Amino acid sequence: MNIKKILQQHQLTDRDLNRIVEMAWEDRTPFDAIEAQFGVTEAEVIRIMKHQMHLRNWKKWRARVQGRATKHRRLRGQTTGRFKASRQKHISLNKISKR
Repeated sequence: MNIKKILQQHQLTDRDLNRIVEMAWEDRTPFDAIEAQFGVTEAEVIRIMKHQMHLRNWKKWRARVQGRATKHRRLRGQTTGRFKASRQKHISLNKISKR
């Protein structure tokens, strides 16, 4: 699926796209959090990141993220139960913080 279909399927705005890229860059934000907030799967996030970044930077990001326990819920320990930061409620238009 190309980037335009992903954007149309999930009805993502430019602001949403920027937030997804920002969340994907953060080491402590798991892909599950992105999926919960925007409905975009890990594979779609990877495609978005590849489209938004230079190839060299994407390769560095991909190598860093691959297998990282904090980005994948199944690799996390049982003690890490939530993915919402204490300061996250201050981010505007954040759907998770409004729960």
